[in-house]
Amino acid sequence: MNATAHKYCIDANVLIQAWQKYYNPKFCPDYWNVLITLGRQGIIFIPEMVYEEIVRTEDDLSKWLKNSKIPIHKISGPVTICLQTIYSNNPVHRNLVDNTKARSLADPWIIAHALNENATVVTKEEKITALNTVKIKIPNVCENMGIRWINDFEFIQEMDLQFMFSLRK
Repeated sequence: MNATAHKYCIDANVLIQAWQKYYNPKFCPDYWNVLITLGRQGIIFIPEMVYEEIVRTEDDLSKWLKNSKIPIHKISGPVTICLQTIYSNNPVHRNLVDNTKARSLADPWIIAHALNENATVVTKEEKITALNTVKIKIPNVCENMGIRWINDFEFIQEMDLQFMFSLRK
């Protein structure tokens, strides 16, 4: 692993999609063990709202997260001020949350935590480039705010992680 002092703020979709699609612990337990190690080292953290989004569903991922000891960063005064800064910087940033469906509630907090801690956001979301849309995603707001963001594959590459496979008998 790359020894870096930099912090990474993890979005829920990074964990959910990895668990459901391509790094399920039944065949890739090392991925999850590495996340625990990176959490212990203070390299990754999960915002409280992301944690709540995941654990509200009682499933195996929820159980894993509860037992992982990955740092959960709570909403604090400085984080709230960062959120206010994000919203006051550009009125379009309020479109990050889908109020009609109560979706993406954690998204602005992910960015606020990253801003507060000078962390890189790790998300599966992709930047929206269409000019005629009111939708906005985490990468758009991050770029508007000068916050670095990457996807989980770039994170794996940055951390210089390698997965070893073996045949089970």
